[in-house]
Amino acid sequence: MSFDPTAPVIVQSDKSILVEVNNPRYGEARDTLAAFAELEKSPEHIHTYRITPLSLWNAASAGVGAAVIVESLNRLGKYELPENVRRDIEEYVSRYGRIRLLKGKGRQLRLVSDDSALLLEIERHKTVAPLLSGRDREGALIVDQAQRGRIKQALVQIGYPAEDLAGYVTGAALSMHLLPRTRGEDLPFVLRHYQEDAVAIFHAGGSERGGSGAIVLPCGAGKTVVGLGIMAELQCNTLILTPSIVAARQWLHEILDKTDVPAEMLGEYTGEHKDIRPITATTYQVLSYRKRRSDEFPHFAIFDERDWGLIIYDEVHLLPAPVFRVTAEIQARRRLGLTATLVREDGREEDVFSLIGPKKYDVPWRELERQGWIATALCHEIRIGMPDELRMEYALAEEREKYRVAAENPGKLATLDHLVHKHRNEQVLIIGQYLDQLNAIAERYQAPLITGKTVTREREKLYDAFRRGEVKLLVVSKVANFSIDLPDANVAIQVSGTFGSRQEEAQRLGRVLRPKANGLLAHFYTLVTRDTRDQEFAANRQMFLTEQGYGYEILYEDEVSSYAPVARAADLHREQTPLTAAWDG
Repeated sequence: MSFDPTAPVIVQSDKSILVEVNNPRYGEARDTLAAFAELEKSPEHIHTYRITPLSLWNAASAGVGAAVIVESLNRLGKYELPENVRRDIEEYVSRYGRIRLLKGKGRQLRLVSDDSALLLEIERHKTVAPLLSGRDREGALIVDQAQRGRIKQALVQIGYPAEDLAGYVTGAALSMHLLPRTRGEDLPFVLRHYQEDAVAIFHAGGSERGGSGAIVLPCGAGKTVVGLGIMAELQCNTLILTPSIVAARQWLHEILDKTDVPAEMLGEYTGEHKDIRPITATTYQVLSYRKRRSDEFPHFAIFDERDWGLIIYDEVHLLPAPVFRVTAEIQARRRLGLTATLVREDGREEDVFSLIGPKKYDVPWRELERQGWIATALCHEIRIGMPDELRMEYALAEEREKYRVAAENPGKLATLDHLVHKHRNEQVLIIGQYLDQLNAIAERYQAPLITGKTVTREREKLYDAFRRGEVKLLVVSKVANFSIDLPDANVAIQVSGTFGSRQEEAQRLGRVLRPKANGLLAHFYTLVTRDTRDQEFAANRQMFLTEQGYGYEILYEDEVSSYAPVARAADLHREQTPLTAAWDG
């Protein structure tokens, strides 16, 4: 048995992977594992990953083969790779594409495989059989095209994901080209190299091997621009689904600013406007609206209003469950998912894989940071004690209420005062979950507050004032988690969050990651109440930071007054804080 005591990884027979954080090769291991394994736990010294069928199928769809995965684990492993793990990797990777979905006659699709026994097994499976319409003369299983999404869901569930090669409708034509200079500020505009790569991989030369899937990029890395690049390649009517009215309008603004599409070709279909044009932006909220649970969804009709050639799912990890139903029906349209993380809090990653498509492109956040495309960020967790008078309330609270009691700990305010003062000349976002807490903070600093109740016009006005520097401190609820463009924000202070949401951590960190003028650093602070559910949930959220290569410095409330934030990236090597040393390792 081979044995390398200096290697950072231990692969166990249950397909869990242990990674030593303080190992000199930790960074290499983390970035390698991200391609084919999922992070489960990230305490201080040992991180735990797991190889799953879905993680392997996403890797396979992105061109990472079993031989590469096995070689990586052998190269990084402290001990020899368990034989059962090697066999499982080869088996699961080989399953992707063993079943292929092809175009048939008329409304028919064909399920084919080189393995006739496998095809027979699938034909007789109780989950798949109701979706089939017999066999054709060549022995392929026949599927009505209306079942295209459902058959793919069923095949994933039984462990044989189909490679969808049935092609797509072209959609109504629309001339669209990227401009060499932006219209608004007359600045040079060209796709960055990784944006070009993402467009090319998704488009796949217009072949049936492209046209559906998810592009995973950090907030601030230009996911919208990738969408514009794909729209310019396809030249067709496009429907854009977004998390909010503000996000929908930002898409329309970006299209006007960076392409030659005239304004009259753009439509907004939201709670405030119902205007359908060749390029239309709408919201998940509008699509999933209905008066009663027993009613149909009235706005689903938008999917049939035009001959859409492309549907873009912005922040695809937020796609509401009802919209999956529509997504199953529109498999003949090209589908692009954009997100900073494929982690879903409802566990429906398999549905994104089946109905939107597999992960097509991903790049570690820290890699883009090293290349200067996103800001260098320092992440800090500040642990704060609970006042004695609150401890009894916390002890007596129901389990679900314990988090709220701890998250709204008024002891956080003194620490918040220190941070706001230290960053008083910078652009600061204070982000939280609970309105009473946010109202108190906004009043404390005489700062504007944006919540779900803030009308869209007022939100846009405040965001614009923040961008111009007229507002230096902005208090925001979770409505600011998604798809807002605040390029000058460089400090985010999180006072409470959505339990242990990793996707929320990604979005909130993303609010401060756009590159800064003069090399300013981004700072991301999380205030947590020590030894409570607040701290436990923070540990879960921070798994996202670990996945992307970020460390986080832990401070205690009595250390904050003497803490001096590093202002610029150029000063980092001189500071050599424990945090940056851990990153460099």
